[in-house]
Amino acid sequence: MPLADTPSNKSLPKRRSQRLLLRVPVQARRKVKGVDVPPDDTETLAVNAHGALVLLKPPAEEGEHLLLQNIMTKEEQICRVVYLGQIEGKRLQVGVEFVSPAPNFWPVVFPPEDWSAVGKDTRPAPKS
Repeated sequence: MPLADTPSNKSLPKRRSQRLLLRVPVQARRKVKGVDVPPDDTETLAVNAHGALVLLKPPAEEGEHLLLQNIMTKEEQICRVVYLGQIEGKRLQVGVEFVSPAPNFWPVVFPPEDWSAVGKDTRPAPKS
């Protein structure tokens, strides 16, 4: 008897690079409804070679662009909001993806092996 598609047996797309639980102080600069808002000094909850999960002051919208600065290195990357999560205190968990891959943006001395394959998408091809 075939198994029904349930969350426990569906194959989920794999991440492009391993996620590390790492709190890094960052500053997010963005526009909300076309208006510049004051810089948001915050931190990451998790990072990977393609982006991060950060805490931002709401509101935020999927597809929104922002400039993320690593406070420690002063490096900046343009990011796109790809995930809206839970509220923590007065902040929203927001998944951001670098517009251009930047595996060296995070202060990781021993990055996971899959961070070196940033140029290629390591997720399986979608089924036709």
